[in-house]
Amino acid sequence: MLYNLPNITFAEKDVKLIESEIISTYESLAGRTLAPGDPVRLFLLAVASIIAQQRSLIDFAAKQNLLAFSSGDYLDHLGALLGVERLPAYPAITTLRFTLSEPQQSEIIIPTGIRATPDGKLHFATIETITVPAGETQIDVMAKCLQDGTIGNGYLPGQINRLVDPLPWIHGIVNITESSGGADKETDDNFRERIRIAPESFSVAGPSGSYIFWARTAHQDIIDVSVTSPSPGVVEIYVLLKNGGIPSQEILEVVLETVSDEKIRPLTDYVFVLAPTIIEYDLDVTWWLARDKTVEASQISTAVDKAINDWVSWQKSALGRDINPSALISRIMSTGAKRAEVASPSFTVLTPGEVAIARSVSVTFGGIEDA
Repeated sequence: MLYNLPNITFAEKDVKLIESEIISTYESLAGRTLAPGDPVRLFLLAVASIIAQQRSLIDFAAKQNLLAFSSGDYLDHLGALLGVERLPAYPAITTLRFTLSEPQQSEIIIPTGIRATPDGKLHFATIETITVPAGETQIDVMAKCLQDGTIGNGYLPGQINRLVDPLPWIHGIVNITESSGGADKETDDNFRERIRIAPESFSVAGPSGSYIFWARTAHQDIIDVSVTSPSPGVVEIYVLLKNGGIPSQEILEVVLETVSDEKIRPLTDYVFVLAPTIIEYDLDVTWWLARDKTVEASQISTAVDKAINDWVSWQKSALGRDINPSALISRIMSTGAKRAEVASPSFTVLTPGEVAIARSVSVTFGGIEDA
């Protein structure tokens, strides 16, 4: 919605126009024409440059009061008006499995903060105290990276396998899920969208808009949320990560914890947070170039490739977005191509809990045709 608004200008910033206005005003008042080398003209040109800079600052300052244009610290202040804060950097999370050397006759307590590492440099620490029941040899617990940001993402199961803090009877430790969820400080675009939908959170009656706001507040990598109610009192929340990412179980649990707060979830709602279903498709597209545009062939070819990549990204950036080859053809045609044909996929309707992701992409240049 914000991106469909027209651009606005609070103060004219064009230097040439300002120069022309100042010089014409002076010439009108003074009753004489200023030659190009006239000292007065040179002075007025210097003044015009200063005025142009001031107007740029005025225009910038005014736009910082508008959600669509605000950025950085200015955007933080707009968020404060609605009680919305920018999400800080978030650490990666994973699930660690502790294994005992042998079953014990009594419970074994594993305290919070026990660390494990994949390389001796980066550390993950357990976030809760757990107890291994008597007679058992394994137990799982969630752990978070001790360094915020994306640095802790991407460690595959089995790679975090060195225990930093020795414990009695603990024989081994290993991550059983890929570490994920680490994110840098929330971007302006994501923060801006949360501010826009913040009024939805004022309701405590369980509207979909409120659930969407709070789900997006749980993690800054969440770019889309859909809320459905398959039966009375049952709420299903689907979340999608940036770049078409599918949330891990750990992120789903963070979202569930956030939306289940007693000040957010009505007592009669049974909430489930789910990962979307991936609908894969194979993209096969052919495009042609008009003969009278052969001089531009290289630029058009580059633009076509970009249009296709943008469409693939666009398809996986929202839940329930239908697979629409017509939108792709429109994008290709806008680059200067004569025509385009999409052999696959065909138009496909998606549900709110589905996301379309390309399995393969094949682009063929069909040749040159008469206009």
